Amino acid sequence: MTGRIEIRQGDITRLDVDAIVNAANSSLMGGGGVDGAIHRAAGPGLAEECRRLGGCPTGEARITGGHGLRARYVIHTVGPVWRGGGRGEEKLLASCYRNSLALAAEHSIGTIAFPAISTGAYGFPADLAAAVALRTIHAFLASHSLPEKVYLVCWSQPSCQALEAAMARYRGA
Repeated sequence: MTGRIEIRQGDITRLDVDAIVNAANSSLMGGGGVDGAIHRAAGPGLAEECRRLGGCPTGEARITGGHGLRARYVIHTVGPVWRGGGRGEEKLLASCYRNSLALAAEHSIGTIAFPAISTGAYGFPADLAAAVALRTIHAFLASHSLPEKVYLVCWSQPSCQALEAAMARYRGA
């Protein structure tokens, strides 16, 4: 199963995959971090399509076209803000991954790239977020043939290190 998951460091907007996942805010209208980078790279058509969707609650996911991106689709998901871990943050983060993967399977998406959802401005601890992501992705892939390949893309080296450590723990389990 781990052969279907790959960790990469770099700019998610430049990947040649079927879909990239946007760590969006609930309005879906762009913001900072990954969200802003995706909207800038995709161009104004993405904002117009997102406007028609009317937002997205935390833990859910919505799909749009890729517009100016290499990816054909953007799957937008709203991660939880970290408030200490006692308000269902882990379950909501797992829902982000599960619902994004379900949309990918529903739209016959073979390759998908995820950023480190909620670990930037939303403050989710990177180590815990990596463990939740890997656990959720592995569980989904165990019972689905699509997507065929999942890329976990990190902008910074510390984010990649958190994912690599979580992957090593998962492989050793």
